[in-house]
Amino acid sequence: MADDKQKLSGSIVDIAHFGFRDWVAQRISAIVLAIYTLVFVFALIILRNEGYLGWSNLFSELWMKIISVLAVVALCYHAWVGIRDIWMDYIKPDGIRLFLQVFSIFWLLGCGLWAIIILWKV
Repeated sequence: MADDKQKLSGSIVDIAHFGFRDWVAQRISAIVLAIYTLVFVFALIILRNEGYLGWSNLFSELWMKIISVLAVVALCYHAWVGIRDIWMDYIKPDGIRLFLQVFSIFWLLGCGLWAIIILWKV
């Protein structure tokens, strides 16, 4: 009986450890997104009268492509942690939860890759 409690206790601690790691990673991704938002708002102010050519020139710069791709990756990861937690907390049947998680992964990967392709073509 004591061994069962230790095994249970160990698995709970392990789950809590992964939860903390994801919590920290989600906060870091939120900081990345906040910084990108500030850069974007600053660009809105600077380029408000520039039109398509100004925006095209901005997004053709390598530094803007890099931070935009970083922001897309951060957004996809941030969304994944949130969606995964919703599925884990509110969807009890394992099969449905697994389907929703796999679907969410493919959807986020598809959207993220599509956004990166669009950003890199500019």
